[in-house]
Amino acid sequence: MRILVVGNGGREHTLLWKLNRDLPNAKLFATQPNGGMAELAEAVEISPMDLEALAGWAASRVMDLTVVGPEAPLAAGIADRFQAKGLPVFGPTAAAARIESSKSFAKELMRNAGVPTADFRVFRDHGAAEEHIRERGAPVVVKASGLAAGKGAIVCDTVEQACRAARQMLVDLRFGEAGREVVVEECMRGEELSVFALTDGRAFLTLLPSQDHKRLGEGDTGPNTGGMGSYAPVSLATPELMREVEERILLPTLRALEAEGSPFQGLLYAGLMLTEEGPKVVEFNCRFGDPETQAVLPLMANSLLEPLAAIAEGGSVSGHELRWHEGGAVTTVLASRGYPDSYEKGKPIFVPPDLVRDPNLLLFHAGTSRSAGTLVTSGGRVLAVTGLGTSLDEAARKSLAGAEAVEFEDKYFRTDIGWREFARDEWGRP
Repeated sequence: MRILVVGNGGREHTLLWKLNRDLPNAKLFATQPNGGMAELAEAVEISPMDLEALAGWAASRVMDLTVVGPEAPLAAGIADRFQAKGLPVFGPTAAAARIESSKSFAKELMRNAGVPTADFRVFRDHGAAEEHIRERGAPVVVKASGLAAGKGAIVCDTVEQACRAARQMLVDLRFGEAGREVVVEECMRGEELSVFALTDGRAFLTLLPSQDHKRLGEGDTGPNTGGMGSYAPVSLATPELMREVEERILLPTLRALEAEGSPFQGLLYAGLMLTEEGPKVVEFNCRFGDPETQAVLPLMANSLLEPLAAIAEGGSVSGHELRWHEGGAVTTVLASRGYPDSYEKGKPIFVPPDLVRDPNLLLFHAGTSRSAGTLVTSGGRVLAVTGLGTSLDEAARKSLAGAEAVEFEDKYFRTDIGWREFARDEWGRP
């Protein structure tokens, strides 16, 4: 089997790792692979955003399956291009990907479908946005409606912070075209939960829920990032809660997308807030989350490839089931100091050989490359260190030890991934 993975970050490295485990004799390819992916896949030196060239390459090389990792090519219509050439592709069409590429579209869809989410207003004019913010008061969340690499949502504790955020988006164009339209919404309180669903547009398979740590600093403080760590499982995600999520959020959202002519086939990611009123949607994504994928997929006990291929070929996931290993996984992201703002690249990375040999410690590369045979940093989030254990506590200790052992200049990471879980009585972490 010949499989192309589009993208070159930590999520894509994890997908390659899992697909390789599912079918070791598969021939794997990856677009412009990072320093870790290159060991698993043959490089395709075409940008993930060069849709026509990728579709032509995949057709000429007769790919049996293409798995699209990042949101940007999905929003640009890569699945549409591949489908037009009769190529099996895992990922939604551009119309369905609007669930992520346009927050205003997603919010209106949820409102019309009765899916619980934060109260909101959409603005293109800065003056109107500021007037609404001053009337509404704080705290409030200001979001760029378009794609902003996970950094376009600003939680504002004061009215002045919110007005400044709206100005940065609508006037200063801090997030470029993504911020020409903004969503101003109520600030929901509670714990966040990440839920992935593999779906053919109607039936779906819910993956093991996880929790992401989006803030840069310890204790979930500081600016939002693309994610500083994650863990799974989450004790709050009881069977009762997950039934509610499936019945009140996933199912009506899929029905609404189908009803408006944009059936969603791929991975639907629901970022949830567990409020006192029940789970509410913070945002939807049209692809696997990063770094949640690095914690969830290592716990999957059976094949990911089978449902991916079924969806890509236009089949159904009905009859498929997912099984999970006991224990837990904790992922700590190693970042370049200065992230999510400016940071230096090209720092040599040293990975102790015993880390690579440890079956319960996985290193997923994100911002790495090879320069003259040396592994160096090339991005803000450099590596994700996933520890596995019979308990979440053991997994956390493993992940932290690995994060400390990897060396590169100006390395930064959080030491408290999973802290909310460990604060619960049932875990009893000292």
